[in-house]
Amino acid sequence: MKRLTVVRHAKSSWNDPRAADHDRKLSGRGERDAPRMGRRLRDRNVKPSLILSSTAERALATARSIAVELGLPSGFPTTEPDLYHAWPYTILDIVRRQDDACSDLMIVGHNPGFTEFVNALIPDFRLDNLPTAAVVAVELDIETWRDADKGSARFLFYDYPKNTAPASGE
Repeated sequence: MKRLTVVRHAKSSWNDPRAADHDRKLSGRGERDAPRMGRRLRDRNVKPSLILSSTAERALATARSIAVELGLPSGFPTTEPDLYHAWPYTILDIVRRQDDACSDLMIVGHNPGFTEFVNALIPDFRLDNLPTAAVVAVELDIETWRDADKGSARFLFYDYPKNTAPASGE
């Protein structure tokens, strides 16, 4: 059994119109939402053995903030350049390339690819848009990441910063 947690980066800042897209930092809201979601993940007992993040500043800052809240060592996260604005087939390929010693994987990246990836992965689950700092967790009944495929995941939970409902899922 493998577990995959998909995280869209927290809200980014548009304060510097000269900043390249890759270099945009988190906004004030993003700086508040990323650790908030990290605490919610900690409360759900999420313990990734690997966090892969896009190299974009906003995604990496989100991943680092979540790792701190989860109490993970300083080596978290690992950057994965191919996650920057990746499409669903690229994201699936990244998941399939992971070492099978990792049973709990978290990926942090961008829309629209992450919304489309989640929708392809989970049967009967549809999102119009994965909001900033949102999290979707699934289980895959596989022994090797190479066997991950569209429609192969079992939904565990979906959460996002503005969600006021009590934790459910698991």
